[in-house]
Amino acid sequence: MTAYRNGQISHWMTAARTAADPGREAHRPTTDLPGEEQDLVVVGGGLTGLWAAYHAIAERPEARITVVEAKEVGYGASGRNGGWLSPLIPGNRAVYAKAARRRGRDGAAAVVSFQEEMHRCVDDTLRILEQEGIDADQHRGGHLRVATTPAAMKRLETTCAADLSHGYPAQDLELLDAEAVKRRIAVQPALGGLLTRSTVRIDPAKLVHGLAAVVRAKGVRICEGTRATRIAPGVVTTSRGTVRAGTVLACVEAYSGQIDSDARGLGARDVIPVNSSMVVTNQLPGEVWERIGWDGRECLGDAAHTFVYAQRTADDRIAIGGRGTPYAFNSGTPGEGRVDARTVRTLSERLRLFFPDMPFSVEHAWRGSIGVTRDWCAGITFDRTTRIGVARGYAGHGVTATRLAARTLLDRAEHRDTALTRLPWNDHYSGRWEPEPLRWTGVHGMYRLFGVADRWEESRHSRNTSLIARFGSRLAGLSE
Repeated sequence: MTAYRNGQISHWMTAARTAADPGREAHRPTTDLPGEEQDLVVVGGGLTGLWAAYHAIAERPEARITVVEAKEVGYGASGRNGGWLSPLIPGNRAVYAKAARRRGRDGAAAVVSFQEEMHRCVDDTLRILEQEGIDADQHRGGHLRVATTPAAMKRLETTCAADLSHGYPAQDLELLDAEAVKRRIAVQPALGGLLTRSTVRIDPAKLVHGLAAVVRAKGVRICEGTRATRIAPGVVTTSRGTVRAGTVLACVEAYSGQIDSDARGLGARDVIPVNSSMVVTNQLPGEVWERIGWDGRECLGDAAHTFVYAQRTADDRIAIGGRGTPYAFNSGTPGEGRVDARTVRTLSERLRLFFPDMPFSVEHAWRGSIGVTRDWCAGITFDRTTRIGVARGYAGHGVTATRLAARTLLDRAEHRDTALTRLPWNDHYSGRWEPEPLRWTGVHGMYRLFGVADRWEESRHSRNTSLIARFGSRLAGLSE
């Protein structure tokens, strides 16, 4: 394999920085900390934090709002992800239904409400991007999940039925046979697929940088190169001094365990960083696209247990991601995001499986971390006494959920009783991860079980999901 760029946050961030300001030094402090008390301080310059700042300043244009970010906006998962603005709920529907029932509510109805809000959030986000003039290469082509084994196709049929019963509109979903899949994207081993029409492809860095520019223009102060070290009632201690505020929102996801705080949900064992890696190819010529198709620019994934996710970029590359090396001992985070050669090779092999005669080269590889709770469900908390709010645990389904979480946090900060504050992720407690080395062993063991299950199903062309995968899903808390 030829040399490729490795790390440096992501292809998205590198391209966006070069286009916006080629000489800008990354991670340097860009704005002075405010001297006066703020109405709101947001910790974390990713999508949750920026959406919180956006909706807060839109509601109260005179408010004093500061965002503090350890590195630069989009440094974490917000600038490294696969670029799917999707209606997928960030968690396990069965767990959320059970949580709602414990509070005396109809569990099924609570999950349906959650799903409806996720769909509405996709539509509203597109409207805001148009209204604010944010060009994030957004394109609603849908999400096509392909099955490469009979067992995977059976899972997609089950998923379709479950989605319809949990709030997906019937017109949003369509099961496809092999020929219908290949008319859209010529994935050679595809036996069929499931199309979700509402999903939108975006460029993550263009989204986060566009949103940051809008909130700055509205008067929000964004302090990059400013690491929060402690969050306490009314005060955030940072590497550059302290900031006082009436309300503090912690929106740091996979980096939650790096901040000292008594706030619920920010402990080192409340959220762990699980790694996901991506590669992007060279720009592919027109004759290759004639063979592949992909004219609808759908977000592409598969129904394997160790699944991949991909998109056709606006400049005609393929970006594809998967878990790779899933977890670093003692919750290590990926820094600038270098990827090991084995993971790059695995993702390249998946591309060759999908498109066996496609000539391509990897131009950039990177890695990021998603925040994962013990039950793989996101949670929103807000303490009225301390006025500290926390959003965490999107588990890889955060591009849409970040905005929903931000609006929910603001509603709770204003003591509003709304449809959002009644969603079942409010005050959902996921438990704590096991201490090391048990959690390293558990996470790696789970992914190895899924890998074995995929190989078993593929080698036998199995019609049923491997018992190994079922055991792994139950062990991890992923079963519905």
